[in-house]
Amino acid sequence: MSATDGDPRRVIRISGSDALEFLQGLVTNDVRKLEAGAVYAAMLTPQGKYVADFFLVPDGEAVLLDVAEAQADDLLKRLRMYKLRADVTLEETGISPRRGTGEAPDGAFADPRHPALGWRAYDGTEGGDDGTDWVALRVAHCVPQAGVELTPDTFILEAGFERLNGVDFRKGCYVGQEVTARMHHKTELRKGLATVGIEGEAPEGTEITAGEKVAGTLLTRAGDRAIAYLRFDRAAPEMRAGDAVLRYPEAGAG
Repeated sequence: MSATDGDPRRVIRISGSDALEFLQGLVTNDVRKLEAGAVYAAMLTPQGKYVADFFLVPDGEAVLLDVAEAQADDLLKRLRMYKLRADVTLEETGISPRRGTGEAPDGAFADPRHPALGWRAYDGTEGGDDGTDWVALRVAHCVPQAGVELTPDTFILEAGFERLNGVDFRKGCYVGQEVTARMHHKTELRKGLATVGIEGEAPEGTEITAGEKVAGTLLTRAGDRAIAYLRFDRAAPEMRAGDAVLRYPEAGAG
């Protein structure tokens, strides 16, 4: 992966008198938070499984939706399906989002997932990579990416959406809300993403074992750390993935 984490994006403008109400009934977060800045959210299936994650940012009376290029066509199809007769217009913008971790340009929005992830800008200005190692940042803060940690089998709470400010449990109904709420009210999650320490070689997708039991799957790696999908009841302080040794929690984690 490149330093920018290979994350091409597409930006869709959602406008019309029903735009906010339309989004509020579909996405996992409360769109009223747009008054304060960017919002991170997801769209789910009725069964509570992941469809797409994206950023919503205010754009005058409209909203910009910033989604991974690979997910954009399917997401647009679903949005149009749900639109029915609502006064909502969906249009491609051609905007290429910029992001960085240094001083934010005027008009940029703080990444709502974690302060370390810097800012995102939608002013249409062309800008190069600011040198940030996005893979290392993702791994350090256990931030999932579409198509890697986030797949059609993902439940968003297992992917850390509560920690990443991507879900609101007080906003009311949205597609997939019932399943997500049930998982939230369990005492604890049995499976989910975690950052682990790693020594040795193992490709992404390698099965993780703890003793004789399968304990999870190795996902994105950056140096001596990696994101893993773990069964927490089987995870051990030392595990293996191929020829690599994993440590969980990673050294120094608190």
